[in-house]
Amino acid sequence: MESGNGFFALEEPRLDPKWLIDPKLLFVGPKIGEGAHAKVYEGKYKNQNVAIKVMHKGDSSEELAKREARFAREVTLLARVQHKNLVKFIGACKEPVMVVVTELLLGGSLRKYLVNMRPGSLEPRVAVGFALDIARAMECLHSHGIIHRDLKPENLLLTADQRTVKLVDLGLAREETLTEMMTAETGTYRWMAPELCSTVTLRHGEKKHYNHKVDVYSFSIVLWELLHNRLPFEGMSNLQAAYAAAFKNIRPSADDLPKELAFILTSCWKEDPNSRPNFSQIVQMLLHYVSTLSPPEHVVPSRVFSSENMVLPPESPGTSSLMAARDEMGDTTAAAMENNQRGFFFCFSQCY
Repeated sequence: MESGNGFFALEEPRLDPKWLIDPKLLFVGPKIGEGAHAKVYEGKYKNQNVAIKVMHKGDSSEELAKREARFAREVTLLARVQHKNLVKFIGACKEPVMVVVTELLLGGSLRKYLVNMRPGSLEPRVAVGFALDIARAMECLHSHGIIHRDLKPENLLLTADQRTVKLVDLGLAREETLTEMMTAETGTYRWMAPELCSTVTLRHGEKKHYNHKVDVYSFSIVLWELLHNRLPFEGMSNLQAAYAAAFKNIRPSADDLPKELAFILTSCWKEDPNSRPNFSQIVQMLLHYVSTLSPPEHVVPSRVFSSENMVLPPESPGTSSLMAARDEMGDTTAAAMENNQRGFFFCFSQCY
């Protein structure tokens, strides 16, 4: 429900029965990752390849209640918003455990894609093309009054042909509101907007207000990474990076970029959130820049890579990135088909 101020009033999420699917129709394959809140498996639903995110229950009744609220919120938002650059929601189960089922994206996470290319970098047209995918996904979310709050390369997955980026993991997403306190220091420090950082604990009852422009800042850091293929704030820990951005107004350098791209970056990471552009403006600026580029002389084939022996810098992956973690699987598509022929997938209801 929208208030007179253009913000969206948050109601306690309730699961619509039409979003629930029969767990007997779910078949679980190999685990492809695990995080603080969930395990993610490759699976099948009605002969469709899917990602099955199984939520942890928690060790206490209080923790269980929090995870149930997070689960209901994620399902509600996923079901409500559809876009070609957002992961497709398939359905959910409440029993015997909380489960979110989405399309399976086999192209890997954007982070792994970039790390595998180092020390090389993306062609400018490809980098900006990926940025457009991300900006359009965020434009869609913001048009529905939803803040993602954890935009980073781990939460961006590639399609099987590695030509399209899709945004995933709405576990931290919230509807924008003036009346509800949203948690400070939400997301991952290296990509976190300065206004989310706090050096003091909020007093009881005190509210921390911020708006959708936190996602614009995070986008700027992702865009810088796409253009340079280096870890932003190199040489700093996650906490050091957040502190430098929030309290020293330090940003990565945009000096070596074309002026159009430098302008987009510096506009998006401005200290004052209200001075940052919105994603509709960002999409238009990126499209204008693409129009100035010379047509590509040849089509670059999609990269096929293995994650064997890949060493990633220590970060804090969200459960969404687990959908792309294929370290133990090699050729995932062939392996999944082969294993399925051998009866490798098990009925979900039998597993739980």
